[in-house]
Amino acid sequence: MTTGSDDTSILPPEGFVRSSSRGPYSMHNGPYFHREIQGEATEHAFLALPRHANGLGLVHGGMLTSFMDGLLAAAVWRASHRSSVTIHLSVDFLHMARVGQWVFGESRVTRLTRDVAFVEGRAHAVGADVVRASGVFKLMRKPAE
Repeated sequence: MTTGSDDTSILPPEGFVRSSSRGPYSMHNGPYFHREIQGEATEHAFLALPRHANGLGLVHGGMLTSFMDGLLAAAVWRASHRSSVTIHLSVDFLHMARVGQWVFGESRVTRLTRDVAFVEGRAHAVGADVVRASGVFKLMRKPAE
């Protein structure tokens, strides 16, 4: 739900707060929100705005892919406390999300080595899985600050 037309007036679902520690690309495409669940786990979300849509009024696959890439990278950060870059990203589109719907996502690391993390996640809207993704991320040498 929103209280106006600009991004600052978006009221997130209960327990969610606006994410502020993302890079310029994600900050431009958002806004994104998150909430802590079960210890180290985090759930991310965004409200599908008209600018996130394709010509049919559905959330654009590029928006969903960007969301999933950030969602998986967040799981890597939680598990390793190191920045990472995407080596491989596989995305399966399962259902549609529409403008005005909240899209929620969860992710988890399935394997963590000294240099690489393997991650999987899913996003859903209105009770239906919209997209699932898996990725491989290169851990950066220097821990993130």
